[in-house]
Amino acid sequence: MGVAGAVGVRPFLPALVAGGFAAANVEISFKGTDFFFLQSAPFLLGMAVGAIVLAVIERRQIESQVLTIVLAVISAAIGALWFAGALNHNHYTDWPGLIAGVLCAAIGILATRPLLLRVRARLDAEAARAVPLYAEAFGVVLAGLSVVAPPVGLVGLLFLLWLLIAGRRRSEQKYAGLRILR
Repeated sequence: MGVAGAVGVRPFLPALVAGGFAAANVEISFKGTDFFFLQSAPFLLGMAVGAIVLAVIERRQIESQVLTIVLAVISAAIGALWFAGALNHNHYTDWPGLIAGVLCAAIGILATRPLLLRVRARLDAEAARAVPLYAEAFGVVLAGLSVVAPPVGLVGLLFLLWLLIAGRRRSEQKYAGLRILR
C-alpha cells in the first residue's frame, strides 16, 4: 500500500529502494513468486535509468501533458505490480492488488501533482528546481519505511488521501471566492 502510494508521488526511486530491500531480503522477498522480477537486477536497473532520465527532463524544465500522462501510467503500473507482489508474497490472491495498487498510486498522483505545481509556481526558477527533490525524498522515505515497518504504508496513504482532500477543498474555496468577485 505504501510503496504503491509512493510510486504515485515519484515512480522510479521509490520502486528502486523497495526493490533493493526485496533483493536484500529485508522484510520482503519475492523469491519463488511470480513477482520475482521486482527485485531482479534488470528491473532495478530500469528503475535507476528511469530516475536519471526523469531527473534530466526536469532539470531542463520540460513540462508537458504527455509527460504527465506517461508518468501517471508508469506509476499506476508499478504501483499495481508492487501491491499485487506484496499480496502474493504473503500467499494471498494477487489480482486484487493490481486494482488496489492502481488506486493507491492514483491517490499519490492526484494528491501531490497539483500541490507540486502550486509550489513550483510560487517559487523563483532556482528554488523551483528543488521541488522534485523533495517529492523524490518523500517517495523514497515512504517506500522504504513501508517495507521495513508496514504500518507506515497505511499512515502514508492516509496522509496522501488527506492531502488530496485538503487540496480539493482549497481549490473549491478559491473558485467560490472568485464567483463572489463577479
